[in-house]
Amino acid sequence: MVKVKLGDEVVQSKIKFRVRMDFKGEYKPGKFLFGGKPIEQVAQNVREEQVSLLRNIPIQGISFEDCDVSSEPYVVYDDVLGEKVAYAPAFLTINADSIEDMIRFVMREEFRKIEVLEPTQMIITNKDLEKILFKMGEELRSQLLLLARKLKK
Repeated sequence: MVKVKLGDEVVQSKIKFRVRMDFKGEYKPGKFLFGGKPIEQVAQNVREEQVSLLRNIPIQGISFEDCDVSSEPYVVYDDVLGEKVAYAPAFLTINADSIEDMIRFVMREEFRKIEVLEPTQMIITNKDLEKILFKMGEELRSQLLLLARKLKK
């Protein structure tokens, strides 16, 4: 819980935030004579799968309030890959017990934007900041380890 000042009183509160994630769909050639799926469809499938995982796997300190997947996928040219890539946006409204619980969302590759809806002001002590930075370091190491494992394959 974060500390919020209401008048002269300091109370504990959850954080309500909205995060935008754009899930990536890359071209995959079809097998034999059959063509592959359009990249927009691949992006939509990835979005559905990932949002389902996020919503259905319990995460301590996190509760999902709303999920908007109505936005259409968009296509851009990726200079690194040298091909078109589609992204399917999803807007998730989430309640978190603490700022540290929010970090797992903002450290993801799909993360694009975050908006803190409630509370409008918070009190963050030096100990709170230390916890946040420690959690960011842990999450970064975890992401780098996953990337290293992918590159070994």
